[in-house]
Amino acid sequence: MTYSTVEIWTIIIVMGIGTFLIRFSFLGLIGNRPMPAFVLRLLRYTPVAVLPGMVAPLVLWPAATDGQFDPVRVLAACATVLIGIWTRNVLWAILGGAATLYTAMGVTALL
Repeated sequence: MTYSTVEIWTIIIVMGIGTFLIRFSFLGLIGNRPMPAFVLRLLRYTPVAVLPGMVAPLVLWPAATDGQFDPVRVLAACATVLIGIWTRNVLWAILGGAATLYTAMGVTALL
C-alpha cells in the first residue's frame, strides 16, 4: 500500500496531536497536584516494565542475524541482568553487558 504525500503528513500531524494530548492529559492537567502514594510507587516500576519489552526482541530475534538465535547476544543479556542484580547499578549493568557483547563477538570472530 502506498500513501500520498498528503496522507503521510496527515498521519504525522494526527499522531503528533494524539501524542501531545496523551502527555498533556497526565502532565498538564494533574502535573502541579500531588499524586497519591500508590501512584508514585507504581510509576517507579515503569522503566523496569518497559525496558525488557524493548530489549527482548533484540536479544531473541536480532535483525543483525536475520532473526536467527545468537548465543553471543543472549550471553550479553544474561551478563547484563546478573551485573545489574549484583551491583544494583544500571550504568554498571549496561557497561558490563556491552563489554561482554564485544568480548564474546571478538572471541567468536577469532574462532
